[in-house]
Amino acid sequence: MSYELFIGLRYLKAKRKSTFISIITFISTAGVALGVMALIIVLAVMTGFEEDLKEKILGTNAHVVVLKSSGAMEDYAAVMARLNGMTGVEAVTPFVYSQVMLSTGSNVSGVVLRGIDVETDPRVTNLHRSLVEGKLGDLERSPLPLASQEAPRPGIIIGKELARSLNIYTGDTINVISPLGTITPLGMVPKMKQFRVVGLFNTGMFEYDSTIAYVGLAEAQEFLSLGSAVTGIQLRVKDVYRTGELVQQINRELGFPFYARDWMQMNKNILFALKTEKMVMFIILTLIVLVAAFGIASTLFMVVLEKTKDIAILKSMGATGRSIMKIFVLEGLIIGIAGTVIGVIGGLLVAYNLQPIVDAVQKVTGFELFSKDVYYLDHFPSQVVLADVVLISMTAVLISLVATLYPSWQASKLPPAEALRYE
Repeated sequence: MSYELFIGLRYLKAKRKSTFISIITFISTAGVALGVMALIIVLAVMTGFEEDLKEKILGTNAHVVVLKSSGAMEDYAAVMARLNGMTGVEAVTPFVYSQVMLSTGSNVSGVVLRGIDVETDPRVTNLHRSLVEGKLGDLERSPLPLASQEAPRPGIIIGKELARSLNIYTGDTINVISPLGTITPLGMVPKMKQFRVVGLFNTGMFEYDSTIAYVGLAEAQEFLSLGSAVTGIQLRVKDVYRTGELVQQINRELGFPFYARDWMQMNKNILFALKTEKMVMFIILTLIVLVAAFGIASTLFMVVLEKTKDIAILKSMGATGRSIMKIFVLEGLIIGIAGTVIGVIGGLLVAYNLQPIVDAVQKVTGFELFSKDVYYLDHFPSQVVLADVVLISMTAVLISLVATLYPSWQASKLPPAEALRYE
């Protein structure tokens, strides 16, 4: 152990002439610990929210979608065969997509109508796992009994939030109105068809649960007058984080007028917003550590004043200004490292046990911190990333180090004769 480190530790352990210095040292350490702890918890929660959102996006949507710029895709069977043969592709399924209106009595809502192949869609999306009522096969084979005078109607599956807004339930009849109408002597008449609600789904994302309805592929093709054509093809891939390479391969091999988009391109706005929020929160919470760093600097200034005689004696014994500076840098750095270690331990304990802590707080206060109806979460997401913990720790230690430089430099410049004159 170098004598600079030895003296720095002794200064930290020594009984102060002024208790105020000890209080400031404690507050500085606690401030660093609090800032590090807050950063770890908040970034873990935001990472948890991000991963939860990605899971829902990937569960509801395909990893890659292939479309045709000129409109509907008539020769989709041949395209599907080519896509199936590409490296990294696990499954493909065709789909039909269109904006329509749903009406039930006085309730009307604009939605996205998706026609899906009930046989191949489960291999690509997790829609079948999101169903809270009914089955995917019910779109083609409705198990619901019909009234004696009621004609059979094709099935439709809608989101739980959409069903709530329209005030309809499984088994009810709903009108689907297409923007593609027929021309009559009286003008354009919208095309309308009655469907029977055979199921409800709940993905946990309000945007999907309130704006999407599913029907069978053949039924959608007939209703939208597409013949045997489809809107596009959905793909499921092995590695969701390497879809960019597959998109380039598809665009290169299929060529114009076909083009592919992956899930990150289709959701880039929300993913970018999450990353931006995470960065902003990191910057804001780092201010806590900065405030604590001012405390470290204040502590060192007061210690320098208190140890003026010691500094003068050390210099008269041959200690260089660099050694004097090193003593106080190490003292401040020890405060920063101690606060960082305490903060990391506390932050990890809370982050890994966040759900039980939230449950306990809700039980004691009787207040629901995060309503499932508002946030669409059945648990509080928290995911600790080692890289985040390392970054936070290094940032806290670096800020603490910078805070020690000026007071330590001042101590190194103290003339020994001037210091001893007043002792």
